[in-house]
Amino acid sequence: MTMQLVLEHLALVFAASLFAVLVGLPLGVAAYAFPRVRGAVLRIVDLLQTVPALALLGIIMVFAGAGKQTVVLGLMLYSLLPIVRNTCVGLLQVDPGVREAARGMGMASWYRICAVELPLAFPSVFTGIRIAVVNAIGTAVFAAFVGGGGLGGVLNRGIRIQSMRLILSGTAALMAIALVLDLAMGAAEKRIRRGRGLGGRRAVAALIAAALLVAVVLPIGLRETKGEDTLILYEGDYSETQLIHRMVKLLVEEKTDLAVTIKDQMSQVNNYKALIGDRHSCDLMCSYDGTLLTTFLHRDVSEIPPGVALYDYVNALGREQEDVYLLDLFGFDNTYAIAMPEALAEEYGVTRVSDLIPLAGDFVFGAEHEFFTQEGSMKFGPFTAFYGLRFKDSVSVDVSLKYAAVESGSFDVTEVYATDGLNRKAGLRVLEDDREFFPEYNGALLVRGDLFERFSGVAPELESVLALLGGQIANDDMVEMTYQVDVMGKTVDEVAAAFLRERGLIS
Repeated sequence: MTMQLVLEHLALVFAASLFAVLVGLPLGVAAYAFPRVRGAVLRIVDLLQTVPALALLGIIMVFAGAGKQTVVLGLMLYSLLPIVRNTCVGLLQVDPGVREAARGMGMASWYRICAVELPLAFPSVFTGIRIAVVNAIGTAVFAAFVGGGGLGGVLNRGIRIQSMRLILSGTAALMAIALVLDLAMGAAEKRIRRGRGLGGRRAVAALIAAALLVAVVLPIGLRETKGEDTLILYEGDYSETQLIHRMVKLLVEEKTDLAVTIKDQMSQVNNYKALIGDRHSCDLMCSYDGTLLTTFLHRDVSEIPPGVALYDYVNALGREQEDVYLLDLFGFDNTYAIAMPEALAEEYGVTRVSDLIPLAGDFVFGAEHEFFTQEGSMKFGPFTAFYGLRFKDSVSVDVSLKYAAVESGSFDVTEVYATDGLNRKAGLRVLEDDREFFPEYNGALLVRGDLFERFSGVAPELESVLALLGGQIANDDMVEMTYQVDVMGKTVDEVAAAFLRERGLIS
């Protein structure tokens, strides 16, 4: 965890809170001034609060793309409820005698609200802002799923590899941010109340201090790297992807004049959405031929013509549909695999997936949410139908919790990735896919069709540099590297650099 991540998290919260105030304050005033629309406005902000955070961010990302802008917009919508409600309630609680006095002085209604009632109601408004800011600190952890950065990635990684150090450090950072901001805003609220509203000198001083803090943090935390000489990637949410992206950075920066920026953490599906189209926000990503076929292009292995390799078929399809294609294969096949604890597999004599057919009724199957979706054909439903498996029960968990759940005995059989070093740590036996349901998932760089043309002026050798990774990484190599990162605690940078030096690819 770095200070940059903390500043990113703060910047997301501050930016969202600023926009929430700019939108929520007028809505709260409108709800007060127009009783006929009050119910509708308050119901809308209530409903926004009930939408799950990931669902809301996913919806926004369809229109706004991946990145910090999606997170800021999502947090802003989540922050409206306390601001709108407190503004409306605060105005309703202004002494009626004050309103009448203002009317008696000939003040128009909107001037009276802005010049008299709103300053008196501001302590209540500020309480709503305070609640919104503190709530946004926790909600912003979901930024990691859509490339928004912040501290969410630290927590996700800590949970996945069961690192108490990462979990506690990320949680402690969030608690510290929340505590400091809450105390600061609490002190500002007291000053505002003592100053009797917005017009007091104490209130003005508090608002100036807040504005200065936001002005300092926002440019640092929300800065984006762009430029014709910069190759853009996203972090990825697994060590395998992160290792490959670090290798790309090390190779390209040593052998070309390009700079490489690895932006915030993002899932495979969201990264692909950020890669394609005219509004793309990255240039390439680590992916797999099986993933491109089934998850991204929504095709099935059965559609591949006889005699045509999966890699060749999906590359032609990718170029045709989305103008993307895979470079040379790395050499490892990170296919889906079915696994169970070694002791349990030994007890029942299970070595192949088909061995589970007569036993499945005694076992609980568990995997991450994605494996139970309908996105792609290589998922739980088609798999169990293909093998004729009827498990006692099926459990869906967050991918970060899967290994902890299987180690604790929450389920007996799970789905894993073949090259994940955590399989070794968890003591899992990877079962043979004896009927060959799962296709190959050969790793390679997925690039945009215009990549090398766009960078031809700055780095004409880029294609040959990236080709250096082709055929260099076997299954055992990737298992060992992910084990070093996820279990031994080495950094992604040092493991990636050590591998490239061992292969003689960098100095």
